[in-house]
Amino acid sequence: MFEVLAFVFENYWSGEACPALPALQRKLNAVGFDDDEIQEALCWLEDLKSATRDLPATHAALADAPGNRCNQANLADAEVAVTTPGPHAMRVFTQAELACLGRDGWGLVTFLVSVGALPWHRLELVMDRVMATPAAELSVDDLKLIVLMVFWSLGEEPDALVLDELCDNSAQRVAH
Repeated sequence: MFEVLAFVFENYWSGEACPALPALQRKLNAVGFDDDEIQEALCWLEDLKSATRDLPATHAALADAPGNRCNQANLADAEVAVTTPGPHAMRVFTQAELACLGRDGWGLVTFLVSVGALPWHRLELVMDRVMATPAAELSVDDLKLIVLMVFWSLGEEPDALVLDELCDNSAQRVAH
């Protein structure tokens, strides 16, 4: 599944540039991916698109504003009330989430949250997609791809240093 997702990410820079699922499926079949992997990846992608589609357009912009507490009066769409966790709010991870992340994945998520690359709405999308994978424990590279796919689906690009970290291949890293 992750090879298919990596192909989609590399060939369609934004989620909007990605073709509809039937056309994408034909393209992936033509490239030579396994049918089961394609189906699994397309379901995962459709759920990701659905999750980001349900996110109000003002949600990301308001949530990223430093110290901003959103309320219904701040939103363009009065039907949706979005609340930003307060500065002392804490995200508690379940045992299943921690098991799926593993020690190294937990370190990566903690780092991304601490540098501001994963504010609460992106973190929730990442964890939703992490738990939607069939893996018992994700590799760090697979987790990095999930984070990149969340940015991709939101039509956002991470900060250059964060992008460098997410695209870094530690196996080819040379120690100085």
